Amino acid sequence: MARLNNKKARQEADREAHKAQKQQRKRGEENIAHDEQDAVLQKRILIVCEGTLTEPSYFEQFKAQNVTIKGTGTNTRTVVEEAAFWDNEGAYDEVWCVFDKDSFSAQQFNQAIVDAQIKKFKVAFSNQSFEYWLLLHFEDHQGGKMDRVLYYDKINNYLMDYGLSYEKDHKEITKRIFEELQAVVQTDREGNKLTRQDLAIRRAKRIHEDHKTQGNSPAQSESCTTVYELVEEIRKYL
Repeated sequence: MARLNNKKARQEADREAHKAQKQQRKRGEENIAHDEQDAVLQKRILIVCEGTLTEPSYFEQFKAQNVTIKGTGTNTRTVVEEAAFWDNEGAYDEVWCVFDKDSFSAQQFNQAIVDAQIKKFKVAFSNQSFEYWLLLHFEDHQGGKMDRVLYYDKINNYLMDYGLSYEKDHKEITKRIFEELQAVVQTDREGNKLTRQDLAIRRAKRIHEDHKTQGNSPAQSESCTTVYELVEEIRKYL
């Protein structure tokens, strides 16, 4: 009888030890997952924009705590230099330069992108301007040439349905405009709800890939924007 009781006691002790080991492993796995998540959240991103209002006001609406945004008021040729300055001022894991083709020469525009890449910076460019990215939230443009002076009327034609306007002289992405850019407008075949931003990413990505397939340089890629790549990066941390 004593021998039987000892056996039961050993079995019970083994079960408790095994249970404790499982719990310890689980806690360890949870800690690793938590540490990995913290590492992602701690990734510091610097966004240096050519403009001081439109682009900064847009990216600020994401409310991403790990993102620092600088509006420089410079131009395509000098925004990379500004990015290098701010990068030296802080410990950033990733630096993005945001600028437009506008009326700069092909050589200047392409060289600015090369300069950024040499410094290991990423580039969210728009040819011709950032407003092309906004327009893609509302229409499926195919990437053909469109002068930037046409963007404003097109964007406002869509915004007026919501009592909103995007002013040429005060080009700010307000909270209300951003909400419309984020509004759910479609449901795909799998039942996933798609926002205007989701659609803009798909459109911008397709247009960008089409230009690359044709062998076009960034300066030749009109109309095109790679802002979608930066937006995809920011969305990882929301």
